[in-house]
Amino acid sequence: MVGGSAGPAGAQAAARELVRCEAPVATLALAENPNGYSVVSGAMLPPTPVPLVRLMAQQSGCFRVVDRAAGLRGTIQEQELKEAGITRREGHTVAKGKGYEAQFTLTPSLNFSEQNAGREIGGLLGQIPFLSTLVGLAQNVKLKEAQVTLLLTDNETTEQLAAATGSVQVTDLGMGGLVLGRLGGAAGAGWSNSNEGKVVAAAFLDAHNRLVTQVRQLQAKALPPPVATRASGPG
Repeated sequence: MVGGSAGPAGAQAAARELVRCEAPVATLALAENPNGYSVVSGAMLPPTPVPLVRLMAQQSGCFRVVDRAAGLRGTIQEQELKEAGITRREGHTVAKGKGYEAQFTLTPSLNFSEQNAGREIGGLLGQIPFLSTLVGLAQNVKLKEAQVTLLLTDNETTEQLAAATGSVQVTDLGMGGLVLGRLGGAAGAGWSNSNEGKVVAAAFLDAHNRLVTQVRQLQAKALPPPVATRASGPG
C-alpha cells in the first residue's frame, strides 16, 4: 500500500478516521477529473466519486463548499424563471451577483482494479488438512484495490497547493466492517452498497485525511459571511 501527501506541512502519514479542521480556510468547488475514472468493468460503483469527496470536505469543516453541479444548475434555473416572469420579482432571494466564488478547486482521480486472488489462497489452504474443505470457496475470492489522488488548486494563482494519495487493498474475506464506522454520513452516499464501493470510500478517506494535514498549514482566505443560523440570526 502506497500513500502520502505533499504540501505546506511536508510529508505526512495517514490517520484512520475523518480528520477535521477547527475553521474553514477557503471556499471550495469539486471538479470532475477531465480524464475520467479507471474502474474495472462490472464493478458496482457510483458513476463519480465527486459527491463522496464533497461530503468528506463538508464534514471536515476545512472548507465552505460551493456547488458547481446540480445546485448551480438549480440557481441558474431559478434566475431564468424570474427573468421570464414566472416567479415573483419582489422579494426574490435568487439574484445575480450573490453567488460565492470558489477560492480552491479539488479534483479527484480514481483507479479501481480487481484481481483473482483465489488461486493463491486456495493453494495455501490446500496444504492445511483441516482447512482443505475451504479450497473451493477460497478460489472465488477477489483482490480489490483502489488508488486515489486528490489535487488542491488555488483558483486565484492556479498554483497546486497540495496533493494527497490514498490506497486500499483488500480481499473479499477482509471486507467485514471496512471503513464504514469511520465515514459517518459518507457511508450512506451510495458507497456502502457494495464491497467495491467500500474499498474506494476507504481510499478516499485515507487521501482526504492526508490532504487535511496540509490544509491546516495554509493561511485562511478572506471568507464570505457565515451562513445565518437560528442562533446567530440573519447576520
